[in-house]
Amino acid sequence: MKLNVVKIGGNIIDNSENLHRFLTDFAGLDGYKVLVHGGGKAATQLSATLSIEAQLVDGRRVTDIETLRVVTMVYAGLINKNIVAALQATSCNAIGLTGADGNFIRAKKRPVKTIDYGFVGDIDENSINPQNIAKLLDGGFVPVFSAITHDGTGQLLNTNADTIASALAVALAKLYDTTLIYCFEKKGVLKDINDEASLIADIDPITYEELKKQNIIAGGMLPKLDNAFSAIASGVTAVIIGHADELGHIKHNKTFGTRLSTGI
Repeated sequence: MKLNVVKIGGNIIDNSENLHRFLTDFAGLDGYKVLVHGGGKAATQLSATLSIEAQLVDGRRVTDIETLRVVTMVYAGLINKNIVAALQATSCNAIGLTGADGNFIRAKKRPVKTIDYGFVGDIDENSINPQNIAKLLDGGFVPVFSAITHDGTGQLLNTNADTIASALAVALAKLYDTTLIYCFEKKGVLKDINDEASLIADIDPITYEELKKQNIIAGGMLPKLDNAFSAIASGVTAVIIGHADELGHIKHNKTFGTRLSTGI
């Protein structure tokens, strides 16, 4: 059975028209599917309203207890349930989840080294419970995961949504023919970040090394692609990085975005 694990970025969540179009396309995908979403700007806006000041260290957000309460309310509550309701309106039987529900995703609080990131959860190869998630999929449900996990002792944790999507795809690849899809506001991996026409359609590990040497792929795209190739090495069939507006191409057997694969 084929399975698509799709992650949607915050910039799409912040635009109601784009989000509606994306969710309609997602609902139309054939086979089993899982959606993972981040938070967009709503948590930052609510924090400001509540006079909770964002703490950043080297550009990375620290999740103190007040921030954890806000992101749990926004990610697992407002955003997650709005997405689920919108999918239900398309006859897609979505079910909104955190990692704590069904013990689906158990994380570990990031250890304090030089920086204390607070209530941030890290995931390893034993974090995902694929058998429990499979019960939902086989029962006709479409899981929609927010970026909130738990540690098994009653503590919720804020966890990177890209990492959750990758870990879910790797774990579920043991049970299904799994493709991992990252949808955001760009066409895919670009040779020139300012030129949407410079899309790189296919990348295998050898090509990836060449692109890194030429400094064509650098900066924030590097960890995303490193994680993607790690997922492929762990059994995921392919990873697609592309524009949220083009997700529907899959249903019509049309390619979109950048496809990462073993090249074999």
